Amino acid sequence: MSREMMPKPNTLWSVFSMKCPRCRRGPMFKNNNTYKSLKLSHTFDMYDECPHCLQKYELETGFWYGTGYVSYALTVALSVATFIAWWVIIGVSINDNRIFYWLGFNILLIVLLQPWLMRLSRVVYLYLFVKYDKNYKTNSPRIFDN
Repeated sequence: MSREMMPKPNTLWSVFSMKCPRCRRGPMFKNNNTYKSLKLSHTFDMYDECPHCLQKYELETGFWYGTGYVSYALTVALSVATFIAWWVIIGVSINDNRIFYWLGFNILLIVLLQPWLMRLSRVVYLYLFVKYDKNYKTNSPRIFDN
């Protein structure tokens, strides 16, 4: 199948596989494995622009500061999801310590997933500003799609 006839990649799949929001084919990070190194600098080892469509990732100086809000929202959503799952599977009671076991489990899960959540927050934040362009080969990269 030629590249012109390729179908539009799924948005959710592109977000979780951390692909460029404009073409949804180029990688955003230089290494797909978030846990390759324990150094925090490796977590944000990104390309300056998409190797496939040349979309610039850092739209302006200080652009990534907004990812703190996205990371917070993802962490809260994960905590709510684990609490509901814990409540349904194990139950929550004020008569014993099950709530504290959930709290310990949730803290451990968030600490272990934090590097991945930090990357995911960058991807989600960039997807808010850069839209998919089916003609990315002929159109030049734009900062904002209006």
